[in-house]
Amino acid sequence: MISLLSQGCQEQGRRREEALSFRRSSDAVELAHQLAVSRREFLRASSGLVLATTLLRSAQLAFAATPPSRRKVVVITFGGGARDQETFAPEGQQNIPHLLHELVPQSIFFTQVVNRGILGHYVATASLATGVYETINNFASLPPQSPTVFEYFRRGLKRPASDAWVVAPSNGFNHIGESSHRSFGPGSGAHVVLPKYLLSAATSGQADYGHLLRDSYETPLYAPELVGHTFELEQMEKILKLSVDDFKAHARTLSSPDELSIYIVRQLMRQVAPNLLWVTLHDIDIAHAGAYSLYIEGIQRTDRLCAEIWKAIQSEPEYAGRTALFILPDFGRDSDDDAGGNGFQHHRTGDAASRTTWMMALGPGIRQGVVSDRRVETTDLVPTLGAMMGFPTPLARGTPISELL
Repeated sequence: MISLLSQGCQEQGRRREEALSFRRSSDAVELAHQLAVSRREFLRASSGLVLATTLLRSAQLAFAATPPSRRKVVVITFGGGARDQETFAPEGQQNIPHLLHELVPQSIFFTQVVNRGILGHYVATASLATGVYETINNFASLPPQSPTVFEYFRRGLKRPASDAWVVAPSNGFNHIGESSHRSFGPGSGAHVVLPKYLLSAATSGQADYGHLLRDSYETPLYAPELVGHTFELEQMEKILKLSVDDFKAHARTLSSPDELSIYIVRQLMRQVAPNLLWVTLHDIDIAHAGAYSLYIEGIQRTDRLCAEIWKAIQSEPEYAGRTALFILPDFGRDSDDDAGGNGFQHHRTGDAASRTTWMMALGPGIRQGVVSDRRVETTDLVPTLGAMMGFPTPLARGTPISELL
């Protein structure tokens, strides 16, 4: 374990240097812009979308007809972001039929979302959730250092603990719900559900469930110890109204960990209906195993699951008509053209393909079928959510995205 943590620290240091290098490089900025333009052209050719420059701000009052206390947001992030050639480029569009033909036409699509931080899945998700580029060790069991959106949300709107939830992909995410910042105390953030942890506890690691229990694709030997408050099986029965036997039986019908996560998300929506719900998917990151076919399967499954969540939002009475959905990768993957990388398999170079992703936002009051090439950053998500839902995010370093306000 010591050697694994040491390797993790070395990897963390290397990725920090990559982040600094990217921030200083004008070539990287130009490459990111070129990626954005390519995505726009791919989308316009396939979906007939218009440019965001045609928007009128008066038409952009998302949630305007919904009282703040009833506004809801669902955020879907996914680790192991996919490259354009497997998604939005013409040769990859067959892998994302739901995103491309169902969700993009209903959304504002941002073609240039840049991550200038460390490219590790936990630390990148922490940066998304705080609006600050976090520098915590990606391979250590640590909370974010800056306040999370869940803490801002609960304090700013005086919301109870039952109103902010995270469904996370692995044990290493057990601290993602609240920070170590001194302005907030224990229990001030979100409940975190780790579906793999629940299934492991319910089945005692039975071989029948092995395909659902692998905790990390990037560091498969690293299994952080769970400490602190963890959502347990007893709470699953009490809060989600889901028995252990039913949970185990349904899990047998599933093919991946992300399907297990979405099952828990649906139970949360039905039984708890939180106003702020965050789910991180992780199947695509199986690319680290080096099997291109599994990577493609992960993309196709993520595409389908994102559409299922949007359909669930429309069908659940507590969510229909007053919920905004955000979908975005935490970052991308290496380019085939970078001699220092491993193509689809890793995200080690810190090149423009690894750092330039996209985001779509859809819901009531949000214009549909619009593309924005304007450069935004992953740290802009938290202040945007705060502006939309009516709570302050004073320590976030991003900027609210004007097209959504």
